[in-house]
Amino acid sequence: MPNRRPSFRVVAPSASPQEAAAIAAALEQFFRATAPPRAPADPRPDRWARTHLLESVQREPPGLGAWGGDPHP
Repeated sequence: MPNRRPSFRVVAPSASPQEAAAIAAALEQFFRATAPPRAPADPRPDRWARTHLLESVQREPPGLGAWGGDPHP
C-alpha cells in the first residue's frame, strides 16, 4: 500500500531544534488522530460452503453436450 501521508517540513528560521521537534510531533499526533479508520478485512469464506457451491454448480448435465448430444463429437 502506498504511503498516502503528506510529507512536511518545518520552515521557520527562528525556531530552535526543540521547537521544530515539538511542531513535528504535534503534526504527527494530529495526523494519527484524524486518520480515517482502516477498512475491515474481507472475511474468509467458509471452506465447506465454498466446496459445496463449486461441486453443485454445473453448466450442463453430466455426459451430455451443449445440445444433448455427444460431449466430445
